[in-house]
Amino acid sequence: MTTLAVRDLHVAVHSDDEHKEILRGVNLTIRSGEVHAIMGPNGTGKSTLSETIMGNPNYEVRSGDITLDGTSILDWSVDQRARAGLFLAMQYPPAIAGITNAEFIRAAVNSRRGDDDQVPVVQFLQDLDANLAKLKMPEDMADRYLNAGFSGGEKKKNEILQLLMIKPALAILDEIDSGLDIDALRIVAAGVNSMRSANFASLIITHYQRLLNYIVPDVVHVMKDGRIIESGGPELAKSLEHTGYEQLSEADNG
Repeated sequence: MTTLAVRDLHVAVHSDDEHKEILRGVNLTIRSGEVHAIMGPNGTGKSTLSETIMGNPNYEVRSGDITLDGTSILDWSVDQRARAGLFLAMQYPPAIAGITNAEFIRAAVNSRRGDDDQVPVVQFLQDLDANLAKLKMPEDMADRYLNAGFSGGEKKKNEILQLLMIKPALAILDEIDSGLDIDALRIVAAGVNSMRSANFASLIITHYQRLLNYIVPDVVHVMKDGRIIESGGPELAKSLEHTGYEQLSEADNG
């Protein structure tokens, strides 16, 4: 079982001329078996939270803490966090020429499993083919350079392919619905839903209720002005679809 806890987190982003504080006291707890969603206006800190949890050095934690199973991870590298079971499906995944999709995924899978439990090549290829089929991705995607020349939809599917192959304990999915048509959205959502179990947790960052029609969260949080100001069940997302964010005022979060 895994528990990720964010406590009174204040985070600034590095820029050329300032250190602007984006997160202003975020509190959040996610446990195995739970799917949480964060919604909120643009620029409110949703992606900053995801990048900070994963250890992006461009974000400075000014105060507060992030713990994994009770242990602070603020001093951990991105690699350490990934090996411990954290995963980020990025909003804008980079292209890396010179390394194929299959090579990258196999290296990530083996890094997660450890030196004494490397995945056999035959098993890896069987799992890869099965997950490519599940996401309706052509087999030659495995041999293409990582995200090089991929469409927006292909990049999002490729992030979910990595999720299915690596099998993290906790996945942060940052706007995986962005740019997807309805058919691709259904496929991606089905892939995420296939991961749901008592040993898996997820934090979904989205602007739109439509994704949450397919991946129904246990808890919905609303973020505004760098803080979580309201939490509730799936019905909260549905109400926001009709009322928007303007009527929400900042309140103590916890």
